[in-house]
Amino acid sequence: MASSPRIDPSIAAQIDRLATAVAKDPRSKEFLPLADEYIKVGMWQEAAAVLEDGLKAYPGFVTAMAALGRVYDQLGQPVKAKVILEEVVKQRPDNLRAHRILAKLYQTEGKAELALLSCTAILNANPFDEEASSIKRSITGAPDDLPETRINKKRVAAESKTDEAKTTPPRATTSESAPDAVPASFEPTPDPSLQTTAESPAVKHAVAIARLEAWLRTVQAQRLN
Repeated sequence: MASSPRIDPSIAAQIDRLATAVAKDPRSKEFLPLADEYIKVGMWQEAAAVLEDGLKAYPGFVTAMAALGRVYDQLGQPVKAKVILEEVVKQRPDNLRAHRILAKLYQTEGKAELALLSCTAILNANPFDEEASSIKRSITGAPDDLPETRINKKRVAAESKTDEAKTTPPRATTSESAPDAVPASFEPTPDPSLQTTAESPAVKHAVAIARLEAWLRTVQAQRLN
């Protein structure tokens, strides 16, 4: 069975190794990896048998229970799947894989409130989960905003504020709104004879000396008067 031509040789070898270990020790926890290998190749009946035997030795092993619930769902046994997965979420409310299957099972049974609870658990952990969002919308009948839609709305609002800021002219600054501003009447009036458009350091130095000499002449004249 493990060496079936439809199975990749490397996977077949892994199944043989794990199956041998489980056969030698029925309490070996290798039953879970063995079941995973069966699941990979779609051998659901074999996976169910291994998981059922393993859970007899390790009852309450949540990871194995969740795997068995998934297997039952694939085998078209919704009642068994629902019973074991409900026990899983009772012990581990954050087991999203169990909630995902339960949401679909509850929806099929018409148990809207229970389906919404599982969808909420998934969306709280991952708001971008499209499958849970789709189930929720199909139950509520309302086009509930997806995270992408909410993000786009926020982006549009932000862009609108930016455009408004660009088109709104700035308010004029007055002495009341800017008390520290220096009134224009207090600005010194430059001497026309000293104004120059030259920008070299030498010219600036000469201008500074000329201003100093003019100031000294003014002081002397005031003293003579």
